[in-house]
Amino acid sequence: MAKILIVEDDRSLRETLEYNLRAAGFDVAAAATGTEGLAWAADHPDIILLDLLLPGIDGFELCGEIRKFDQDVPIIMLTALASEEDKLKSFALGADDYVTKPFSIQELLARVRANLKRAKVEEFRKSEAIEAGDLCISPERFAVTVAKKPVRLTVKEFQLLTLLASSPETVFDRRRLSEEVWGYDFVGSSRTIDSHIWKLRTKIETASAYRYIHTVVGLGYQFRPEAKDEDSH
Repeated sequence: MAKILIVEDDRSLRETLEYNLRAAGFDVAAAATGTEGLAWAADHPDIILLDLLLPGIDGFELCGEIRKFDQDVPIIMLTALASEEDKLKSFALGADDYVTKPFSIQELLARVRANLKRAKVEEFRKSEAIEAGDLCISPERFAVTVAKKPVRLTVKEFQLLTLLASSPETVFDRRRLSEEVWGYDFVGSSRTIDSHIWKLRTKIETASAYRYIHTVVGLGYQFRPEAKDEDSH
């Protein structure tokens, strides 16, 4: 479950955001001042919603302070300041997105999910190469080979494979796969996950001497390289 930090001094708006984000399946922490927000940010949330006009340490200063120890967490500015100058200053300090008040909850949720997705892509790209059986995954190049031949995967298929292969033998249920890859609590139905897994298996296992992704009945999926010639034993 992705953790969101809200730093907003307006109590009514803060509580509204907390309620709606929790209802959407997120784990939420909230702070009313920049000082409190800085303390919560040290726990490395998955995304930060940051008001600019805060008492004490304002949003500009807080954004800069957070970037000193966390370069990766997406920061979305929430503000009534709509000038181009304020937007450019925010981006220069390390903000990833800028939402002008008033805004709809649906718009904010869309922005949150989009930024979480981008963060996941960058996280995968920074991962070390993974080799197992005749499979090689290169997150930095966003490339996969089977028996030294390239395999074309969609972004979601690549993210699913990287997630599973980075924790071999760990059983991932569908909800966790949805949270980790799609960036929110549950995507459509279990068929969405199952369909992506089926396509991924077809692409990486058809020309391979190994089976990689196994179904754990009633629980989910597991990455475990297993030579096909062992299936009959």
